[in-house]
Amino acid sequence: MNPSKESSTPLQDWTEEKSPMGHPAPPPYQDAPYPEMPPPGPGYPPQQGFPPQYGGPAYGHQPYPMVHQYPAQPGTVTVQPTVFVSAGPLANPVNDYLGYSIFTLLFCCLPLGVAALIYSISAREANHVGDQVTAERSSRMARTLNHVALGLGIGGLILTLVFVKVLLSA
Repeated sequence: MNPSKESSTPLQDWTEEKSPMGHPAPPPYQDAPYPEMPPPGPGYPPQQGFPPQYGGPAYGHQPYPMVHQYPAQPGTVTVQPTVFVSAGPLANPVNDYLGYSIFTLLFCCLPLGVAALIYSISAREANHVGDQVTAERSSRMARTLNHVALGLGIGGLILTLVFVKVLLSA
């Protein structure tokens, strides 16, 4: 690299033209690529078969027989109103164990109580949306977490009482 030259100056063999990179030039633009076809007008002309493709008929193509005539289309367009379908709340909602979750959160085991509360809220939302499967799954998980948290809370209370009794009697 030569520090005396500026980096913005072009190379010596640089030209403003694009390099063809070994490719031939594209063909010139033609206004009417298929002279046998009529020029486009206000509508499509009635056709008896397929138009020639790429300068000649395609292999295996035959004209489409015009057996049925379709009735004329009306000039107006009728738009149907959009209908939104949403599920409503469940008729028989699943128990969400929200009160049980709050009790275990405050008095038994805080981490399991928080997890049980999250699943209880999820079960409640699924009941309101109408998702029976999610509501049952979240309710079952909230109940299980609440039972485990209650068991840990009762076990911790018993161990604390035994420890205090042993400590005071010694």
